[in-house]
Amino acid sequence: MVPFGGFEMPVQYSSLGVSASHHFTREKASLFDVGHMVQHRFEGPGATAFLQRITPGSLASLPTHQSTLSALLWPGTGGIVDDTVITRLGPELFYVVTNAACREKDLGYLKEQLAAWDGAEVRHEVLDGWGLIALQGPLSEELLTQILESPSETNLREVYFGQSRFAKVKGAKDPVLISRGGYTGEDGFEISISPSDTVAVTKTLLDTAGPEKLQFAGLGARDSLRLEAGMCLYGHDLDDTTTPVEAALGWIVGKDRRDPGVSEADNFHGADVILAQLKPKSKGGSGVSRRRVGLVVEGSPAREGAEIVSVSVDGKGEKIGVVTSGCPSPTLGKNIAMGYIKDGLHKAGTEVQVLVRGRPRKAVVTKMPFVPAKYYKEPTPA
Repeated sequence: MVPFGGFEMPVQYSSLGVSASHHFTREKASLFDVGHMVQHRFEGPGATAFLQRITPGSLASLPTHQSTLSALLWPGTGGIVDDTVITRLGPELFYVVTNAACREKDLGYLKEQLAAWDGAEVRHEVLDGWGLIALQGPLSEELLTQILESPSETNLREVYFGQSRFAKVKGAKDPVLISRGGYTGEDGFEISISPSDTVAVTKTLLDTAGPEKLQFAGLGARDSLRLEAGMCLYGHDLDDTTTPVEAALGWIVGKDRRDPGVSEADNFHGADVILAQLKPKSKGGSGVSRRRVGLVVEGSPAREGAEIVSVSVDGKGEKIGVVTSGCPSPTLGKNIAMGYIKDGLHKAGTEVQVLVRGRPRKAVVTKMPFVPAKYYKEPTPA
């Protein structure tokens, strides 16, 4: 057990070690207790406009029961306060999940932003005590279907990546919110459960599936899985000084939110900085000086804080970046890492060196995800 975001969290469970749990998730299914995450509801006639002020997403056109990855942004700088997933549940009703490690900072930020908001009414509620579990792996749909009270009414085959549904499940008095997605790169679901039903729903899922198909997984497997999937961990790969463009998350800026003629006062926080960064200097923008990249490292694994340097015989090359996350990849059998590197050296295939305990190790900039995602996506119309 380790302290994490104000909770005591298991790195692993006694039934499986970290690597075995990682493989079990990729081959069958794992259950992650992510109830430490902070769940919010934003409601009221000004909810859409308010969330579009503090995030860069196209929420006005987001369909009901559709989710999007986004980020809370600092005014002026465009730095990331926290990364978040936003789901529209109604015309002016949103379900938002933020990180436990940022809880106090995020709540302070939201309180400040709501106090400064001069638009239509917005009601904000933190869903304290609500459970959140993540069912991840190729058997996830099969196992979740088994505990639905009406599988024909809530047909999970018709719920695609990024979509959600309310459904009744066995062992619960209240409907749960089922969202297809997760933090592993595998197919799966995150399930938000009312406080009185959390234990019952979790137990029903485990007992119905059986240990040969479903096991609990801890922080260790969660970290190696998310890194193979190329996903960021706030406080490591993202922080208050990082903009979405630097973090290779420029795609979270909605296409309809990129009008440079709209001032930041009428746009999302940090728009002036972020929109300029989206354009390279050669096209009149500012570009960025660093970019988040993936790395495959030879020899020893590179951990957070390891310097990335240009190639040299003695390992004393110029510092060009820093590793923010790294571990051996159980799936690939290679050492993988994520970090920030000088702009211009971020292209896949670029050879660099990483200093591991002072010794240079060969590394290659690599496209992410390291392991192809297996999301269940809606078929593209012919």
